[in-house]
Amino acid sequence: MSSSNQYLSIIYHLRPKAYLQRFLIATFTCFGAIACSTTPTPPTSSDTTAQTSSGPKIVTTFLPVHLFTKAVVGDTGQVDILISPGKEVHDYQATPEDAKLLAQADVLVENGLGMEAFLSDLVANAGNSELQQIDSSQGIEAMEGEDGHDEHKHDEHKHDEHGHDEHKHDEHGHGHHHPEGNPHVWLDPVLAQQQVANIRDRLIEIDPSNADSYRSNADTYIQQLEQLDNEFKEKLAPVEGCNFITFHDAFPYLARRYGLQQEAIVHIPEDSITPQDIQRVQQLAKEHSVKALLTEPGIEDKRIEQISSDLNLSLEAINPLESGETDPQYYFQAMRSNLEALSRACQN
Repeated sequence: MSSSNQYLSIIYHLRPKAYLQRFLIATFTCFGAIACSTTPTPPTSSDTTAQTSSGPKIVTTFLPVHLFTKAVVGDTGQVDILISPGKEVHDYQATPEDAKLLAQADVLVENGLGMEAFLSDLVANAGNSELQQIDSSQGIEAMEGEDGHDEHKHDEHKHDEHGHDEHKHDEHGHGHHHPEGNPHVWLDPVLAQQQVANIRDRLIEIDPSNADSYRSNADTYIQQLEQLDNEFKEKLAPVEGCNFITFHDAFPYLARRYGLQQEAIVHIPEDSITPQDIQRVQQLAKEHSVKALLTEPGIEDKRIEQISSDLNLSLEAINPLESGETDPQYYFQAMRSNLEALSRACQN
């Protein structure tokens, strides 16, 4: 035990309350004097701790919206995230802590287009009449399902051989129908620019005292998104018209933007793949001259690998950005990886 700890122990046993109070007051006074006489350590970045108190307390729904909002806010305010990266948005269950978070927030930023169907009830339960809401997809026209069609038009099997409804969830939790249209607009770098601009404009309305900061931060991030768009155009121009099959209806905006085609959303049963499933994918692949199957990073599914091998199709992982790092620059890292994956898949 150190000498200071021994001293504290001795005085506590002699006269616990009086001596301990005097000791602690003296100690904190001393620490305060030391802190005032030295250069303060800069605050560290955190998703739950504001670097300054000059801006509003903001809550975002899930990762892509969080990245865009943090890029605009910079260090002018606190930005929390409701759904931790990697957790499935469609499986989200609100907690009392989530309602408390919104009850104490000034601003809530959502993706919109029906992605966060749970929000209305959660906001009502929070009871925060002062909460300002930002729909980052305002003004964006949604695609319905896959490239403007019914998202299940290619999947004629409503039940697998065990009676499971394949249209509700596949084994990864996907296959969800969005009545308001496909919400995955953040995967198109051009539409992402509009989302950032929407967040910027509403924050300026809500918090005009920080307008210059929001405007400058957003301009910088939008310039980076413009550069990313140019990279996608240049790299994918030689493979224009490339068709692919995916197991998650997340990429029609990206495909449309760069002249590719998301041909089908294929849902396979949760337990075991059947010859009929392989035949179904094979038929689609031949019908649309498909070059690749696209899955997601971190998913190692032997059934998908089997289909890829049997049909001699390239298998690539492409990231829908619902999991990952919370640094705004992570968007560019993940999207450039997606660009490389698409380029490889379509050149095979």
